Amino acid sequence: MKLKLLALAALTAACALNYAATATPDQDPFLITDYSRLHPVKVERIEHGHEEEQLVELVKEARDRKLTISIAGQRHSQGGHTYYKDGLVVDMTPFNRILAVDPQRKTVRVQAGATWKDVQDAVNPYGLAVKTMQSQNIFTVGGSISINAHGRDIRNGSLIKSVESFRLLTADGHILPVSRTENADLFPLALGGYGLFGIILDVTLSLTDDELYRTAADIMTVDEYSNYFRSRVQADPDVRMHIARISVAPESFLTDMYAINYRLERDQPLSGHNRLQTKEAWVAPLKLLFQLNRSFDWGKTQLWSLQKNYFAGSGTLISRNNAMRSDSGFMEYRQAGSNDLLQEYFIPVDAFADFVRDMRSDLQAEPLNLLNITVRYVNEDREAALSYATTDMFALVCLFNVPLSAEDQAETGKGIRRILDSVLKHGGTYYLPYAAYPTEQQFHAAYPEYAAVKKAKDRWDPDRLFMNYFYEQYLQGE
Repeated sequence: MKLKLLALAALTAACALNYAATATPDQDPFLITDYSRLHPVKVERIEHGHEEEQLVELVKEARDRKLTISIAGQRHSQGGHTYYKDGLVVDMTPFNRILAVDPQRKTVRVQAGATWKDVQDAVNPYGLAVKTMQSQNIFTVGGSISINAHGRDIRNGSLIKSVESFRLLTADGHILPVSRTENADLFPLALGGYGLFGIILDVTLSLTDDELYRTAADIMTVDEYSNYFRSRVQADPDVRMHIARISVAPESFLTDMYAINYRLERDQPLSGHNRLQTKEAWVAPLKLLFQLNRSFDWGKTQLWSLQKNYFAGSGTLISRNNAMRSDSGFMEYRQAGSNDLLQEYFIPVDAFADFVRDMRSDLQAEPLNLLNITVRYVNEDREAALSYATTDMFALVCLFNVPLSAEDQAETGKGIRRILDSVLKHGGTYYLPYAAYPTEQQFHAAYPEYAAVKKAKDRWDPDRLFMNYFYEQYLQGE
């Protein structure tokens, strides 16, 4: 295995040098876009949020000048959610203080621009951890709750369940306390509302205990996975977190899988394992191998072999906070003319194998370069107005390498919409933070509560002060 890794490292290093030499930005520096780089536009200006009074004044200015406001964090959304032409963009990342940690109540109150790393750094000394967040800790809390994120935890559902309250700066310039009991109608609208109902200023989150887990990996087929999950994962209360991957290698394309479970370790203390990690092993080789995965079928085969047989691993001891602390460089691809873009599909647990079978046929018929599929579990949670977890779901997080030319994007959109037809056929939904390939009709089918959201927008923001391209494409019509 060591010789094989060394050989691959040498080969991928040569590939990386070529990639570094050809990777160039393809954005006009006078335009703004998000990670997708698909729809750059000119904006009035970008304002960095620093103080509450300043943000109130920005809302007043925008209202008086009839400008729009869009709200940005790390700007990893990919469908124009964080900007709008000729409008103000409020960058919330400097608005990032940890306001209070309450160890007795197991809560933390943070400003919306704080990252999950900031939260973990603050709560780890108290033996506490986040309940739900993405697998990386680079995102802002405000951004994560605005998309109602989910992660590897299989017991606590989507992020809305962890939110106790927040304060919201609304279109009329007032700051409202929002919870399940106070201004309660705004709670499910702003959480998973993509910045359309106001600026989230600060958030109070419920926490859980930090724990020590031992990882265990299992190999299976797609056809076996649903039964495996129900009997070996969901039925075992000691399994706290879970993630799986589906092969995209040609010889096992969307048929083979492996899963990693994070099982509570009862025989060893957390102390000695709870120091927050600053580096992950094998990050650089995996990045290099992933470049081969983009370019060659044999690269997909080699990467899958190493993921399944080596990197998945079993027996590793890791704390909860460290399991949610990836620093592997999320979405760093930057080559002119193409990009790595995410799509995500939520499929009812019992429909998983049938959907993947249809997806395999869709991908064999469409020229899409699928790089990776991870699978997570999300409990049914209909609290958010734009809820994706309409029953217990598997989330299939799909990474595609796509060309950015208009002609190629038309072909990409056609392929994605074909997959979405299969998603809807199996009673599934899709995630809204990503590139806007779905038709308006597909959006309506996946999110039938859209009409109620539009009505609420008319009530809370009749002049459309808070605006983005997601709203323009999917909620502005009719």
